[in-house]
Amino acid sequence: MRVADAHADRSFPFLAGRSGSPSLRQSYSGLVDAALRQLNDQLDQATQRLLDAARVLPEPDLRAPSLLPGWSRAHVLAHVARNADAMRNLLIGARVGQHRPAYASARAREDDIETSAAQAPRDLMNDLADSAMALRTMIRQLPAEAWSFGVQMLDSGPFPAADLLARRLTEVELHHCDLGIGYDAAKWPASFVQAQLPEPMRSQREERMNYPPQHYQPAPARAAAAPGAAQQRAMILKSLSSGS
Repeated sequence: MRVADAHADRSFPFLAGRSGSPSLRQSYSGLVDAALRQLNDQLDQATQRLLDAARVLPEPDLRAPSLLPGWSRAHVLAHVARNADAMRNLLIGARVGQHRPAYASARAREDDIETSAAQAPRDLMNDLADSAMALRTMIRQLPAEAWSFGVQMLDSGPFPAADLLARRLTEVELHHCDLGIGYDAAKWPASFVQAQLPEPMRSQREERMNYPPQHYQPAPARAAAAPGAAQQRAMILKSLSSGS
């Protein structure tokens, strides 16, 4: 089985309901305002694009360097998964009016990314999808009053929980570019290109706009190794003995 096929049997239905389940578009709490719904729909689409691209990467390409120095493509995807967990932690706290850390510590964040990046490809893809779905569920069920609650990432000052949607959308779009697999700023939706982002996200988006054009060719499937001389002799002897 090719690596691409090995990941393709799991569905990540962000844009439609699972078979036998209500449509995911109907799962809003009713307390999420129209602007946040629109932004979350954009996040759904960006997440689906990333998942569709990532799950067909052959393992050699997954372990190959990304466009971020020191990180493989697996590291980039692991970071995106752990970022979803961090933002979900913040929303869990916002829901009950309690300050909750995004990550246990900066060191724990780094260790978790390393551990996640080392997973088998199928496990990493499931991790990426499951963490995104858990965050999505939390977003759609958060009560209206929680969106104004102040939260804080490791490297930021306090900001309202509602700003997490733009931050997450930026994470997904920028890091999809960082994979270096042919998705670049030219393929961003106009809504993201034109979005009024605060710093440092504005400058980070600008950096990706200056990436050179990406030309990605998946690594060819590894051909079976030719048998060595000893193996060839064993095959001949086996053939002769079976024919006697």
